[in-house]
Amino acid sequence: MTTRAVSHPLLSAAVCASLAVALTSATAMGPATGTATAEVAVAAGDGAAGIGDVYWPLDGNGGIDVARYEIANRYDFDSKRLAGRTAVVLTATTDLTSFSLDFLLDVDKVTVDGARAGFTKSDGDHELRITPSAPLAAGSRHTVVVTYADKPGKHAYAGERNWLADSHEVVTMNEPHMAPWWFPANDHPLDKAVVDVRVTVPNGREVISNGKLRGRKVGTSATTWHWRADEPMAPYLAFFAAGDFDIARGKHRGLPWLVAVSQRLGGNDREASMRLMKRTPDVIAGLEKDLGDYPFSVVGGLTTSLDPGFALENQTRPTYPAVGGTYTSLVVHELAHQWFGDDIAVQQWRDIWLNEGFASFMEWRWNETHGKRTAKATLTSYYDSMAAQSEFWKVTVADPGADKVFDGAVYGRGAMTLQALRNRVGDAVFWQVLRTWIDEQRGGNGASEEFEEVAARVSGQDLGAFFTAWLRTPSKPAATADNGLA
Repeated sequence: MTTRAVSHPLLSAAVCASLAVALTSATAMGPATGTATAEVAVAAGDGAAGIGDVYWPLDGNGGIDVARYEIANRYDFDSKRLAGRTAVVLTATTDLTSFSLDFLLDVDKVTVDGARAGFTKSDGDHELRITPSAPLAAGSRHTVVVTYADKPGKHAYAGERNWLADSHEVVTMNEPHMAPWWFPANDHPLDKAVVDVRVTVPNGREVISNGKLRGRKVGTSATTWHWRADEPMAPYLAFFAAGDFDIARGKHRGLPWLVAVSQRLGGNDREASMRLMKRTPDVIAGLEKDLGDYPFSVVGGLTTSLDPGFALENQTRPTYPAVGGTYTSLVVHELAHQWFGDDIAVQQWRDIWLNEGFASFMEWRWNETHGKRTAKATLTSYYDSMAAQSEFWKVTVADPGADKVFDGAVYGRGAMTLQALRNRVGDAVFWQVLRTWIDEQRGGNGASEEFEEVAARVSGQDLGAFFTAWLRTPSKPAATADNGLA
């Protein structure tokens, strides 16, 4: 995620935008939840109401592994009401008498394998607990269908109100949570699944989502748009936008691309945004020179007329605010996330620097390879300008806490860590480290400790003190060669 508001003169454009983090998913999220585990107490045989992330104990759920979401929603712009049904194809990972899904909307009915199931969910509750007519055996596969109708904008979770809509447009973009506002999910990056999206809107309106457009069915008064990405994704990376959009598409070096820009933008903003969106395939080609093949089968982007205050790396199709036609660094940041954050998702939310620090570093690298300041010079400038007393150094990047997952230090100090590592081990070895990380973690999840092990193994160096200084010490690292600073 990249956010915008207050800036620091040494931060690159997209990271400058991140320092305010005045977005609904960061400043509103409240303090860290402490060390309580997500194993919320329930009776034996009931799946836990959390997957085990201490930052948000109710995120995800115990006892289930989702393979696929088949979402079929209808959206009304005037009332901002969403109604639909989602089929969740899952496997029980333990014997279950009940289990939970993360969902905020009012539920009308639940079935498991076609049979009515009991469910409990109070108004505003984040947990939809489902009791099937017969227990689920460990290893068995099931289809859970949830039917619902509600106004997503009235709901909040973890201090966040993430529904973004006006009477003309809606876009479901936010991090770390968004799915529960529009489909029931096992809402944690540890459980990736294929997401199939059908959204019905009045005729003449467009719907954009992840992946490829699989079909469009036009009725008397409404059109159903069908999108599906080929590759599994973390639930927060699934999105749809509905409204009036200019759409452009093509193929670049065999990779299909599709971009969209809201027609609600003024003429100049609309044209500038489309120019920026059309840079997407060129940016992907540039990133591939360092990172290897793009990990997905399609790419794109969408610019909304709404004001989210940030851009987000929705898998295959990031979403952006209107920022003009020259803000290439923002596109670099969000497309770098396709490798770091999407293909390789975090193991726990404390590992967020593996997303934001890496994407920010790739902005520095982009500047370096496009005739601007080198990443080494950017690191030096950062380091020299930040006084030892600065709050910037007080964030523990490898475990920042729930209230600081999008702090500027996660972006900036995370990027500094990578360039310092590059200084320490040398350029060739550094890129070998990154390529090895990508190859070994492809399609999965990563923790900071795992990246540190890869770096030590590939470089053949003892990097324990280096990573302790950069990631786990709430003070300014000493300017030494061991820290990659001399």
